[in-house]
Amino acid sequence: MAQVNFYGTGRRKNAVARVYIYPGEGNITINGRKLSEYFGRRVLEMVVMQPLELTGVGGRFDVMVKAQGGGVSGQAGAVRLGLARALVQADPNLRQILKKAGFLTRDPRMKERRKYGLKKARRAPQYSKR
Repeated sequence: MAQVNFYGTGRRKNAVARVYIYPGEGNITINGRKLSEYFGRRVLEMVVMQPLELTGVGGRFDVMVKAQGGGVSGQAGAVRLGLARALVQADPNLRQILKKAGFLTRDPRMKERRKYGLKKARRAPQYSKR
């Protein structure tokens, strides 16, 4: 593994992404696979690339991601947050741009836990009169 310069952790739903960026030519690897190979959906690739495109530093850094938990959409959002945090660590001047675009805000929506006596988080058992 190359010399890691900057790091950011991203979380969304149940997904966690540890993002490492270091000077390079713009290669993105997620869990040892290329970006397009890992996500396979163009929309998710765009979500991951947003912080790099907005700041215009796409070709300056290589990105290595270790993502786990959740689904592909949650992981893409987690990678976006982690990447934005790592970029701020690399260049504090980018913070204003990324914050304004909302890339430094963690999406707090998570699946609600199931409560005892209920079938799901809020779904009560069917009422029976007799």
